[in-house]
Amino acid sequence: MSKSATIRARIEPDLKREVEDILSQLGLTASEAILLLYRQIKLRRGLPFEVAMPNRLTARTLRDARAGKNVKRFRSKKELYADLGL
Repeated sequence: MSKSATIRARIEPDLKREVEDILSQLGLTASEAILLLYRQIKLRRGLPFEVAMPNRLTARTLRDARAGKNVKRFRSKKELYADLGL
């Protein structure tokens, strides 16, 4: 089928740049990611992820992580696994 329909959306430039960097690492373009999203919505007859307000603990954890509080960093998977006891 011919791809002739257009989607236009206005988003924050920083968000666009960050997401396109991630998509590039995954080998995808923004158009391909949107196509994947649309196909999943069609397949599942809804969003392919849960949309919900985080509970109080999750909201605090996300806020702390964004602020860099109580965040552990590892130089490798091996260090992470050792910290987890795996």
